[in-house]
Amino acid sequence: MAAVTAAAVSLRSATTSSTPSSTPHSHCSFPSAVRTTARRGLIIRAQAVSTDAAAAAPVKAKKESKKQDEGVVTNKFRPKEPYVGKCLLNTKITADDAPGETWHMVFGHEGEVPYKEGQSIGIIADGEDKNGKPHKLRLYSIASSALGDFGDSKTVSLCVKRLVYTNDQGEVVKGVCSNFLCDLKPGADVNITGPVGKEMLMPKDPNATIIMLATGTGIAPFRSFLWKMFFEKYEDYEFKGLAWLFLGVPTSSSLLYKEEFGKMKAKAPENFRVDYAISREETNALGEKMYIQTRMAEYKDELWELLKKDTTYVYMCGLKGMEKGIDEIMIPLAAKEGIDWLDYRKQLKKSEQWNVEVY
Repeated sequence: MAAVTAAAVSLRSATTSSTPSSTPHSHCSFPSAVRTTARRGLIIRAQAVSTDAAAAAPVKAKKESKKQDEGVVTNKFRPKEPYVGKCLLNTKITADDAPGETWHMVFGHEGEVPYKEGQSIGIIADGEDKNGKPHKLRLYSIASSALGDFGDSKTVSLCVKRLVYTNDQGEVVKGVCSNFLCDLKPGADVNITGPVGKEMLMPKDPNATIIMLATGTGIAPFRSFLWKMFFEKYEDYEFKGLAWLFLGVPTSSSLLYKEEFGKMKAKAPENFRVDYAISREETNALGEKMYIQTRMAEYKDELWELLKKDTTYVYMCGLKGMEKGIDEIMIPLAAKEGIDWLDYRKQLKKSEQWNVEVY
C-alpha cells in the first residue's frame, strides 16, 4: 500500500487563478489471443486422429514486458459513455509574459478512472461542432502519478496549453478542447474517456537509467514518472537509478514545474538530473539557438555510453521534430564504432528502450 510523502506542489495558489484548462496521440491495438486460440482449437479437433507429436505442438510463450504493465486498464470509458469527472483545481503555471498560457488542472474521479504513469485520457469538450454533433475527443498525456496530486488515487491531472492562433485569412482561431479546459472553473463537470496507451509506461527496473525528453506540455508524463520516483513511497518500488530530464521551452517564463524539479534535485541529487533548453534566450558555443537536441549535444558522449546499456530507457514526448534532431547527434557517434544508429534505434524500440509520443 503506497503512502504519499509530504511534497509541496509548485502550483500557483488557486486563490490567485481560480479558473481551471490537444493533441491526439496514436495508440497500438493488439490482435485477440482468444480468436487465435479458438482457431488452433478447431485445427486440433480436425486432426484428432493424427500423431501425438502434432497434437503436442509447443505453445509460444508470451514475451514479458520490461514495463510496469501489471494491472493496466485501457478504454474503461468510451466517447458514447464517458466518465463525468469534477474539476477540483485549475491554475495557470506560466508567467503573464510567457508566449502562451499553460494550465495545470486536477479532476476528481472517485477512483473510477484507474491509470498508470505514462497513460493518457480523452476529454470531450462541452457543446457541439458546426454540424450539430458532439465535439470529438482529444487525448492528453496524464501529468500526475497513479496516486494523483492529492495522494488518494481519486484524481487525475493534466498540463494543457491554450491553443490560439491566427490563420491565413487573418482570423483568430481558438482550439476547442484546450480553451474549454483552460476556462474550466472548479466544480465544473468534465467528460473523460480512457485511460489509453501502453507505449509510455515506466520501466519495472528500479535501477534503470531513464532519459526523458520533453518540449512544452510534453513534460506531462514525466511529471507523473518523477512524482512516483521522488515524492511517493511504495512497498514494492523504490527508485535507485538515474532519472535525467531534458526540457525544452521558448522562454524562462514558460518553464513548467521548475520548483517541483528543484525539490526533487535537492532530495535526490545522485538520482535526478535536469537540463533546460530555452530556445529564445540561450545559445550554444556556436551561437545556435538552444533547442533540446542542442542541449543534448553538450552531453553526447555520455548519452551515447548510456544508450549502449540494456538498463537505459529513453522516453520522448512533445513536438515531432525532436527525434530527427537527436538522430543527427547519434548517427556520427554510433558510426565511429561501426554501428548504424537508425538500425540500433530500431533494436532499442524492439526491446522497449526507445519510447516516443510526439505530435
